[in-house]
Amino acid sequence: MKIVISGYGRMGKEVEAIALKRAHQIVAKIDRTEEWEQFEGVWQQADVVIDFSQPEVVVENMKRCFRSGVPIVSGTTGWDAAFDEVKRFCAEQSGTLFYAPNFSIGVNIFFKVNRQLAKLMAGVEGYSVQIDETHHIHKLDAPSGTAIQLAEGIIGQIPDIQRWVNKASDSPSELSILSKREGEVTGTHEVVYDSEVDTITLKHEAKNRSGFALGAVLAAEFVKGKKGVFTMGNLLGIS
Repeated sequence: MKIVISGYGRMGKEVEAIALKRAHQIVAKIDRTEEWEQFEGVWQQADVVIDFSQPEVVVENMKRCFRSGVPIVSGTTGWDAAFDEVKRFCAEQSGTLFYAPNFSIGVNIFFKVNRQLAKLMAGVEGYSVQIDETHHIHKLDAPSGTAIQLAEGIIGQIPDIQRWVNKASDSPSELSILSKREGEVTGTHEVVYDSEVDTITLKHEAKNRSGFALGAVLAAEFVKGKKGVFTMGNLLGIS
């Protein structure tokens, strides 16, 4: 496949390494807005764009790809408020979007287990729940997209919890997400159910970025020839 990397930072470089190992070709690396015009003749002929850019530019990157008929795979987070708008525009342009706040295979299994645990805990009294997430100091958005997806999975199963907040809260209707930015931590997420008699902890710790990059390249291979909006649930066959 001919792949364009949008956002040639740490993740972009990891994606490049995995893509080359899987015999794909990197035809362009776009790191600034003006480079979309500079490499227009190249990226419009690509099979897919893999985007790990920034929240303030990712929506326009997606729309640009939809208009040109180039599938885009994005792991950029922090743009959730525009998701409905992006889905509508994708449908209008018959575009292709594969979006995941986390491309790790392990994390997406973690999401599934999180929902199952929340379903069990919904019928049990005496437990409070919170999410702790830690990432490297270079991560700009908080909470992480992964933490938000974990929170939404819990909220969907426990009726008393109405919303998540990115702070400590004692309100039974609010799910606390506590975000830390420390050193070079790749990504650690914990869901903690606490009571007066015990604590249940569900944890995922990423050892490096390779798992995220592999998932993004697998997603790029998956969307070839497809139209619409896809997630890791579609790729892995789990809901």
